[in-house]
Amino acid sequence: MITGKQRSFLKKRAHNMDSILQIGKNGISDNLIDQVDEALEARELIKINVLNNSFSDPKELANELAEKTNSEFVQSIGNKIVLYRESEENKKIKLPK
Repeated sequence: MITGKQRSFLKKRAHNMDSILQIGKNGISDNLIDQVDEALEARELIKINVLNNSFSDPKELANELAEKTNSEFVQSIGNKIVLYRESEENKKIKLPK
């Protein structure tokens, strides 16, 4: 579980990031979960775009993805979702205490 200070730090890091994945009308599939899992291992912090044709709430999708990938939900603004998970092999982000 990340603290408020760490969440704020991650929000700042994610601000200028581009979305690397998209969620469409099909919602969350096993393939998407695998892609998110791989991206989190490689990057630790990722931004995902929820397309307008998706009928699900971005916050609900974010919480479901975080649960299924064992990651932390950082934020959801509009149609953007930010997730974080510390990498086991590629540690790049040092969180403040």
